[in-house]
Amino acid sequence: MGFIISGEELAVALAPVAVYWIYSGVYVALGSAGALDRYRLHSRRDEETKNMASKKDVVKGVLLQQAIQVAISLAVLKQDGGDDGVETGQASTPAAAAAAAAALLGVAARFGVAMVVLDTWQYFMHRLMHASPYMYQRFHSRHHRVVAPYAFLTETLSGAAAFLASGMAAAFFALATVKGIDDHCGLMLPWNPLHAAFGNNTAYHDVHHQRGGGRRNLSQPFFVVWDRLLGTHAGYVVLATKDGGLEAKAMEDYRHVA
Repeated sequence: MGFIISGEELAVALAPVAVYWIYSGVYVALGSAGALDRYRLHSRRDEETKNMASKKDVVKGVLLQQAIQVAISLAVLKQDGGDDGVETGQASTPAAAAAAAAALLGVAARFGVAMVVLDTWQYFMHRLMHASPYMYQRFHSRHHRVVAPYAFLTETLSGAAAFLASGMAAAFFALATVKGIDDHCGLMLPWNPLHAAFGNNTAYHDVHHQRGGGRRNLSQPFFVVWDRLLGTHAGYVVLATKDGGLEAKAMEDYRHVA
């Protein structure tokens, strides 16, 4: 039997890619609006002068990763039978309502497991990338040529393990994609619910992208537990800048200049 891809499987594999470009496009549009400049962690001048990789180079790298991601997703879906683990239908009886509630709890539990798996995978792979000169130069240096991150900078391959753990391919991958974009968006919006829910946010990860920050704040995209446990955690403070924007500083750096 050949490797035949159904329309449903293709839709599931491509959904996170669509979410990626739509959501990052929203952030690019927001970042272009002068009304939100007061929430920017980096000025437009920073993007032009500090970044060693152009937006075009970043987009090319992301497209390559997404092509590999889609291939992995399709392979996993074929192995898994294409079920995303989410049942549909209306509860019309108390028993059905109870079953639906239990199913929702199961979904929440799988999401929780997937978050832990993704964070664990990401932390140790990320740390390896910075500890090994070969791994850094070969695979990760392009990501760090961007000091003032773009919304579409986030790497997309590290979700494969969590993809398997969640049992809900498209749903979890879309959530992880949205969270990764948030971490790289460069806008510290006060009404962002993901910033309220997670300490690992755009300011936290911005510290990692600053010069000298490669060994700090390696955790992403959800929690900061591994950073705290393994001594790579750096607290941060968000300060107003003279040009009316914001700046994230590692707490230890802030103490040196305060």
